[in-house]
This record gives sequence, structure tokens and C-alpha cells, in this order.
Amino acid sequence: MNLVPEKLLHEMSSPGRIAVSLPACDVPETPVPAGLRRGDLRLPELDELSVVRHFTRLSQKNYSIDTHFYPLGSCTMKYNPKVNELVANLHGWRDTHPLIGDEFSQGALELIYKLQEGLREIGGFAAASLQPAAGAHGELAGVFIMRAYHVARGEARRTKILIPDSAHGTNPATCTMAGMTTIPLPSDAEGGVDLHALQVALDSATGEIAGIMITNPNTLGLFDRNIETIAKMVHDAGGLVYGDGANMNAVTGVFKPGLSGIDVMHFNLHKTFSTPHGGGGPGAGFVGVGQELMDFLPGPIAAKNGNKYALYMPSRSIGSVKSFYGNFGVLVRAYAYMRMLGAEGFRRLAENAVLNANYIKVRLEGHYKVKYPRRCMHEFVAMGDIAPGIHTLDIAKRLIDYGFHPPTIYFPLIVPEAIMIEPTETENKETLDAFVEVMIKIADEAKTTPDLLHHSPTTTPIGRLDEVGAARNPVLCFKG
Repeated sequence: MNLVPEKLLHEMSSPGRIAVSLPACDVPETPVPAGLRRGDLRLPELDELSVVRHFTRLSQKNYSIDTHFYPLGSCTMKYNPKVNELVANLHGWRDTHPLIGDEFSQGALELIYKLQEGLREIGGFAAASLQPAAGAHGELAGVFIMRAYHVARGEARRTKILIPDSAHGTNPATCTMAGMTTIPLPSDAEGGVDLHALQVALDSATGEIAGIMITNPNTLGLFDRNIETIAKMVHDAGGLVYGDGANMNAVTGVFKPGLSGIDVMHFNLHKTFSTPHGGGGPGAGFVGVGQELMDFLPGPIAAKNGNKYALYMPSRSIGSVKSFYGNFGVLVRAYAYMRMLGAEGFRRLAENAVLNANYIKVRLEGHYKVKYPRRCMHEFVAMGDIAPGIHTLDIAKRLIDYGFHPPTIYFPLIVPEAIMIEPTETENKETLDAFVEVMIKIADEAKTTPDLLHHSPTTTPIGRLDEVGAARNPVLCFKG
């Protein structure tokens, strides 16, 4: 590991230096309970200017979508227009409070209702809720809806959910949290769900199948052309079809999942609908459902009655999954984006996302293997075993030396040495060409000077980390 060129805060510490003078305490002091204290932490003692400069330098080393290309497959790290932030910061939105009641929240309720209905139309669903606080949260709500539906029909024994091996990693975790069990399904030669394996799974668990969770386009970046057949097979077995909407960036305005047999689906607003992504939130999770599941949606849900807007709870709702109503500031950003693009804009979004991904894929195919070479959607998965002794991790680290954030690597698991690339629709051709040229150069280096890759990155403050050791022995608190 290389040393950080600047000193760390505790290395710059000098006894007696302070960054701020606090006023005398004007309330009774309460000692910290002994069980919560860690003894003398030896916190750094510095002047304000040193602290400001230290953290400013760190911020300038940070990587973000506002400074660099971020081709992180499956995560849709695209640019969020700054107008979204301006709109969300209007004092009427910023200063509102959920306890002031419907009468004084008509503008906020109208925005929630129009966003909810707009997303419902995009998905082709009968009803929807924006109450969940994130995409994964919406996914959990969706599985709870499936569970509640079966219990209401006297079929509580339906606790098994089918999950293709090309699904998002949250899907099996969500099922486990919801008290369900999972049955994995293999992919066929084209990267879609193996229909024979699906039928075998349905036959072997007759009366126990709650449904299937399917991502379409899947994590291979491929659209499953058998989606209607899959839905019919699951419905005929008494199950429901859950759609993971993480990859809507490829199909908005082109394909309505609710019209293909999908019964319940979440959208990740931080992906397709241009709300903040990264740093743990905040997020928002739309959930759309078909006619039979309307009464089970999480609430409250926004509704319009004449010229008034109000919140209501569906008759057999799974309940509230978050206090108040989601993350309202995130909903404002998504609504601004929706109004800015409109129906035509959303279709162009998807078309350009697909065009950009296929452009990179075609240019790289002579240098990197692609396990499923048919036309991709918004992303594609290449393979990093391009030379003896070279692994995907080496390629990812070398990309950092050239100023590019690495794509997602080693996912999905069904592709050996996976490199998952998603350019999104917001990148121009010059950026895509620059990325392609660097990927080709790295492929050449892997064959001629492999040690360059093995020792990368070399241009960063810290070199290659012991990631396995960090994961197994994390340092979770300041040591001083």
C-alpha cells in the first residue's frame, strides 16, 4: 500500500490547538454513561484552517458522476439534472411538514398523486403507492403484498418463490426477510429463463408456489422475450409474477411491464427517474400492482376527489412501511424530471441508453469475450480473462489509473470474470469513445505488460488494498 501524501489529521495534531471556541454550557451537564465511553480517544487538536484544507483536499479526490464517467452496471449511475435540485429546494417543498394535515398540504399531495399516477402509467399498472423509502424497500413491500394476497385467499402454504440466476442480488434477501423460501432457476443458452427448468420447479412444488421474481431486462442486460409465457406458466400454477424494476432505464416509454403479465413491481427512482444515488440515500420506491392486488398496497396513498387531494389506506393494506410518506424531497426531484422529459422524452431516454450500451459492446467484442453476444439493452456483461494470469480485478484497478471508475465486476455470478458495463443515456459519444479506447489499451497491456495491471492503481493516493482482509477485519471506529 502506498502512503497518503498528505498527513492524516491525527498526524497534524498539535496540543492546545482548537478549531472553534464553544460558549459556556447553559444547561446541566450530564456525564456519559461509563458503558458508552471508550476512554481517552486522543482526538486530533487542530486549527480551523487545517481542518478545512484537509477535508477540502479529500473532497477533491472524490469520484462522482459530476466529474467523471461512471459505467457501473446494474446501478444506473447517470447524471441528475441540477434543475431537480433547484425545484426540490423551493421553500414551499423544503419547509413543509407531514403533520400540518391535508388541508394545508394540497400542493404536496397533488405532486405525490401526479407522480404516482405518471409512474403507474409508465408501468401499465392498475394502482400504485409511493410510500416505500427506497427501491429495495419497495421490493420488500411487493413481496409482502404477494404474501398477504395468498393468505387472504386461504393459501398460506404458498411460501416458495422462484428466482432466476440472472436476478438482482436483493431478490433472495428480500424473500428471506419476508419469511419466504427461494427456488433458483437456471438461464437458457440465450440468457433468459430456462422454460423447462421453470416447468419442473412449478410441478415439483404444486400448491406451494407464491410466485416468481424476475428482472427484465435481467442483470445480463438481456430482455427475456418469453416474459408473457413465463407469466402464464406461473399464473396457471396459482402464483404471482413480481417484476424487479431496477432496469427500467432500458424500457421506459417502450415496454409496459404491467401489460406483460407482471402483477407487482417496484421502480428504483434513484436509477431511472434521476433522484440521488449513492451514500446510502435518501431514496424512494414506487410499487405498482395489477387489479387484484390494489387493496393490499402499503399506505397511505394519495387520491384525488374533485379538486381536492387526500391520503387514504387501502382496505386490506399491508400497512405503512415508513413513517409519514416516503422521502418527499426525493419525490419532488422525480416529478421535476418527469415533467421535464414527458412521454416522448422517456422513450428517447431508453432508446439512447440501449444505443450507448450496444455501441460500447460492439466496439469491445474483438477484445473482450461476451458470454451472451445477442443485442443487449441498457448494459452488457463482458469477461475479463483476456490473458494468462489476468483477472477482472486487474482490469478494474488499471481503469482507475486512466481516470475511469471501474464497472461492476464479478456480477452476475453466472458469468466468469464478469465486467458489467452500463453507460446510461447521459454520456456523449466522445466519452464513450475515450472509455472504449482505454479498455482496448488495457487489453493490449494485459498481453504485453501484465505487471502493469497486477500493480495498479499507481496514480492514486492509496494503492491496491487488501480487500479480503478489510472485509474480514474491518476497523469500525476511530483508534487515534
